[in-house]
Amino acid sequence: MTTLEIGKPVENFTAQATGDQTIELAQYRGKNNLVIYFYPKDNTPGCTTEGQDFRDHHAEFEALDTVILGVSRDSLKTHENFRAKHDFPFHLISDADEAVCKHFDVIKLKKLYGKEYLGIDRSTFLIDKEGTLRQAWRAVKVKGHVEEVLAAVKAL
Repeated sequence: MTTLEIGKPVENFTAQATGDQTIELAQYRGKNNLVIYFYPKDNTPGCTTEGQDFRDHHAEFEALDTVILGVSRDSLKTHENFRAKHDFPFHLISDADEAVCKHFDVIKLKKLYGKEYLGIDRSTFLIDKEGTLRQAWRAVKVKGHVEEVLAAVKAL
């Protein structure tokens, strides 16, 4: 597992994404800023709202040369349906083996109805065009989050 530090380069990773793509962090270096947001599960209330918020601000991110990628452990098929249903203009990474989640250290012990389990801690990471981690948000609350991320991109 990598150690992520603000101001340090993020190690490259490769993952499968919607649109029959293989995403590699290195493909954005020198071209785009990157917002990678991790969320627990497709088609759940908070995750849907967060995706819709990123969708609704997508043009603003795009104008700032910033690519958005969502990540969860759902399958590519589930991601394709989720993306189509909500008109997400960005791609979703399927991380069933948790390799990308571990890379960003977002798998945490969680509790639901008194039961403990390992799940994705809603988190967002801003990586600049040089591949350097500029900001990390952990234990994200959905309301107002996308606006906060957009402000951070504008400040780059």
